[in-house]
Amino acid sequence: MKITTALLCFAVLCACVSKKDIKVKSYQAKLEYKTPAQLGEGAFWNYKTQEFYWVDIEGKQFHIYNPKSKTNRSLEVPSRIGTVVPSEVKDEAIVALQDGIYRLNTQNGELKLLSDVESDITTNRFNDGKCDPSGRLWVGSMGLSQKQYEANLYMVNEKGEATLKKDSVTISNGIVWTKDKSTMYYIDTPTLEIKAYDYDDASGEISNERIAVRVNDSLGFPDGMTIDENDNLWVALWNGNAVVNYDPKTGTVLSKVNVPAHNVTSCAFGGPNLDILYITSSSLDMTEAEATEFPLAGSLFKVKLKVKGVEAHFFGSQQ
Repeated sequence: MKITTALLCFAVLCACVSKKDIKVKSYQAKLEYKTPAQLGEGAFWNYKTQEFYWVDIEGKQFHIYNPKSKTNRSLEVPSRIGTVVPSEVKDEAIVALQDGIYRLNTQNGELKLLSDVESDITTNRFNDGKCDPSGRLWVGSMGLSQKQYEANLYMVNEKGEATLKKDSVTISNGIVWTKDKSTMYYIDTPTLEIKAYDYDDASGEISNERIAVRVNDSLGFPDGMTIDENDNLWVALWNGNAVVNYDPKTGTVLSKVNVPAHNVTSCAFGGPNLDILYITSSSLDMTEAEATEFPLAGSLFKVKLKVKGVEAHFFGSQQ
C-alpha cells in the first residue's frame, strides 16, 4: 500500500484526534530476513507447515519463508498480488491478483481462476484480505490512483461466488475476527479508523458498524492487522515505523513495536507457540533521508512477545 499526498490530507481531516504523545510499553523488532521487497504485505503464519507466507505486491511475487532454515522460496505471478491465504487443500494457496482471485499451487506456481470479481474494473487492484472463521475469503480492493471511495470489500466462498460486503472504500486493508466469532474489525486506511461490526458466522453477514479505534494521525496510517488471544489488535503503521497494539474495547494503545523500516505494512503471530510477531515492510515511498535512515526497508522483521496470537483461518470448509 502506498499513500499519496492527497490521501494524506484526506486522512488528517478525518482523524479528529489529538496529537498528545502516547507513553506505552515499547518493544524493538529485529531483522529476520534481509530483502529489498518493494511492497511486502499479506503476512500469514501457516501453523500447519510452520512457515510464513507473504507477498511483494509490486514485485509480483508470493513468498514462503521458513524461519527454521532462514530460507525464502519465491513464486512469480503475472500481476500485482494483494494478499495470500493457505487453502485447506494440500499444496494450495489462494491469492488475490490484479484481475481476480486464484488458486495457486505452492509447488509449481500453477494458477486456476476462482473468481473474476472486479476483473472489469481495470482501475482497481486487490489489496489485503483474510479468511473468516468459516473459511471464506474476505478481500478488498483499492484504486490504482487511490481515488477516494472507488474500492470495495468482498466475501468469496469455495465455489468462487463473490458477495459485495462494503462499497465506497478507498484503501481496503486489515481484517480480523474475535475468538467467539461475534465481531469483525476492518481498516480502510485513509479514514484512520478501525471499524467494528457484529458478525454472523453462519451467514457471513455484518451489521452495526461503529468505530472501535481512532488512530492518532501522528502515529502513521493503519495498514495490515492481526489479533491476539485476548482479542486485542496489532496494527502495522505505514509512515509510522511501528506496529501498535490497541484494545478495541476502549480504543487505547497498549504497547508499541518499533520497526527499523519507515513503511510497516502487515504482521502475523507465528512460531511454534504463536508468540513471535512477524512483520513485513516496504522499500517504496521514502525520501532520500528516510531511505538512508532505514536501509533494511522491505525486509522481514520479528519480535518475541509475552502475548500469543491465534491460529489463522485457512480457505475452505473449517472443521
